[in-house]
Amino acid sequence: MTFLKFPDDFWWGTATSAAQSEGTLPGDGRGRNVWDEFYRVKPERFFDRVGPEETSTFLKNWRTDLDLLVETGQNTFRTSIAWSRLIPDGTGAVNPEAVEFYNNVIDRLIELGVEPFITLYHFDMPWAMQEIGGFENRAVVDAYAAYARTAFELFGDRVKKWFTFNEPIVPVEGGYLYDFHWPLKLDAKLGVQVAYHTTLASAKAIAEYRNLGQDGRIGIVINLTPTYPRSEHPADVRTAHVADLMFNQSFLDPSVLGEYPAELVDLIRKHDLMPETDPADKEILAANTVDFLGVNYYAPRRVAARASTPNPEAPWTPDYYYDAYEMPGRKMNVHRGWEIYERGVYDIAINLRDNYGNIDWYVSENGMGVEGEEKFRDADGSIDDTYRIDFIKDHLRNLHAAIQEGCHVRGYHLWTFIDCWSWSNAYKNRYGLVE
Repeated sequence: MTFLKFPDDFWWGTATSAAQSEGTLPGDGRGRNVWDEFYRVKPERFFDRVGPEETSTFLKNWRTDLDLLVETGQNTFRTSIAWSRLIPDGTGAVNPEAVEFYNNVIDRLIELGVEPFITLYHFDMPWAMQEIGGFENRAVVDAYAAYARTAFELFGDRVKKWFTFNEPIVPVEGGYLYDFHWPLKLDAKLGVQVAYHTTLASAKAIAEYRNLGQDGRIGIVINLTPTYPRSEHPADVRTAHVADLMFNQSFLDPSVLGEYPAELVDLIRKHDLMPETDPADKEILAANTVDFLGVNYYAPRRVAARASTPNPEAPWTPDYYYDAYEMPGRKMNVHRGWEIYERGVYDIAINLRDNYGNIDWYVSENGMGVEGEEKFRDADGSIDDTYRIDFIKDHLRNLHAAIQEGCHVRGYHLWTFIDCWSWSNAYKNRYGLVE
């Protein structure tokens, strides 16, 4: 077996989110969020009808949970602050119970020698903000920036790694293109507006952070899904490029380079999807790019040029331009329905090195979810997850190769620490280092 040595200051950790792990306690003061309302209205959309109130018990058991971080060899831990817990109505009064809880968690992490990486928004819009449109509404952009500033003022003396958003394209896809997140609107024009306002909100939060003069770093977590064409035929190659523009560069370019790709703007304009903007926005985006990136990577995207003309009456989605392609012989996680392609993290690294100034970045999520893991239980009660160990090793080999080629890869965070509630999939697929 070849031994691969990573840099001494490499970040080894796991990731989770507030909405997926905290749970609730009587009198905790948390306000409602979109998942609470989604489950109330459509509980049948959730696996086994398990809703957000049944998420993991981090709010109750954080002390003993954090002890396990050290036992599993972590020096960093990524989680999020719940906007609706800190500021229950999205704006206005701060919840003192939340301040105490987050202070306790941050202080204990530091005491254990584990650096906190804190995300400000992980799919959990406060319901009071969603009632006025969420990120469809520009007023919510300013409310989010004010929330971000409050978090920086409360916790920034100790938290030195901040992220504005997690996977900002997912609420756009799920809420406005493909019907798996609230508000379940098949409306691409509104989706583009939400994407634009999310990017603007991220830039405004970065501006707030820098105006405070705190000495940490601030970035964004983007799910980069490398797009591979079926063949080298020009039509397939062009299709892959368009998919990459829409799914990867749509958030990567404004976050790192401070501007949108001209080709993407042309495509959005072609379909009459252009968002409402303000003339001052361009300068805000250009002046407030990220210090570093978190990259979530699970599976590649494989596409082919469309074999048929899109239905002109159907709601517009990016697959107007492509057909999904299943590569023969691909390795699969059959439980999740995702291809396993470890080379993807290497290709991401080379792209960031060559096209994005070799920005510092780390893998902020990577993992393997398996349904029915109890069937792999050993006599001692543990789960024999050799498949997960191999998955991690193979991705780390590719990360190590990228580091050897000069890519600024700074760490690896596994999704997830303890099995957590996973949105509409609830506990269907288990990802945790700890069961």
